[in-house]
Amino acid sequence: MQTPALRIGTRGSPLALAQAQQAADALAAADPGAATATEIVTITTTGDRILDRPLADIGGKGLFTKEIDAALLDGRIDLAVNSAKDLETRLPDGIAIAACLPREDVRDVFISPVARRPEDLPQGARIGTSSVRRAALLKHLRPDLEIVGLRGNVQTRLRKLHDGEVAATLLAAAGLHRLGLHLDDATPLDVDTWLPAAGQGTIAITARADDAAVIGRLAAIDHGPTATTLTAERAFLAALDGSCRTPIGGLAVLRDKELTFDGLIVRPDGSDAYRVRLDGPAADAGKIGRAAGEDLAARGGPSFFADA
Repeated sequence: MQTPALRIGTRGSPLALAQAQQAADALAAADPGAATATEIVTITTTGDRILDRPLADIGGKGLFTKEIDAALLDGRIDLAVNSAKDLETRLPDGIAIAACLPREDVRDVFISPVARRPEDLPQGARIGTSSVRRAALLKHLRPDLEIVGLRGNVQTRLRKLHDGEVAATLLAAAGLHRLGLHLDDATPLDVDTWLPAAGQGTIAITARADDAAVIGRLAAIDHGPTATTLTAERAFLAALDGSCRTPIGGLAVLRDKELTFDGLIVRPDGSDAYRVRLDGPAADAGKIGRAAGEDLAARGGPSFFADA
């Protein structure tokens, strides 16, 4: 007997649809009897509609999930596939992360036809990014650069770059890989010097917290190591009250049963930065992430993100 079809909610960008299909394929592989029992439901979010203003000015990264969360809570979809870094630090009541797919490359990629690294850009070059973390790190590294907003999906940003609107941009390696894009002018940035966003490279699947049937089906595709690292990174964000207005980087790495966490905060103008590294048992992932966030919050002080 075929199990009921699962309605998978997602944004409509090529990357979001690729990620939703990856989740559908994983569910089909885990339950061959349900191979055709998924439906991808495309939902246009406020963040997709408003492209002429920075996210921080119009309500934050929750604008990429608000309509999807509403569809989940009112039963129009059964689960939602998200880039974990787009999820709000505190999920709406009644919604939970039910599964994570295996993590992709976590790194940022520097893309430019005129330089291989941010350090090599010409003096005063224009670099486009919609990320406050990337912008603050660039200002910290190269105060002379002109940072301009660059919104839109991956293809739109690449078109603007190659049309000459900016000399360079930064994108997530995971997104490029999932879209099958191999760029000759792209250079991955080492995480030892350029920490990614918390959750970067992770596909997180949310469901109604009380929907035991769906959560049970998602358990079959949940990748435990990725879920553990995401737990640490989201605890880190929560301790810092991280939002799209706050330049924060965080990365948890799991080796056997030990977890190493690296965290970073950058003043929005790039003038100052603090970094922390903590190690501990993977079973304490949430505690480690929270402790790292509390450490940086204390070192930065209450005014650290005042310009955010």
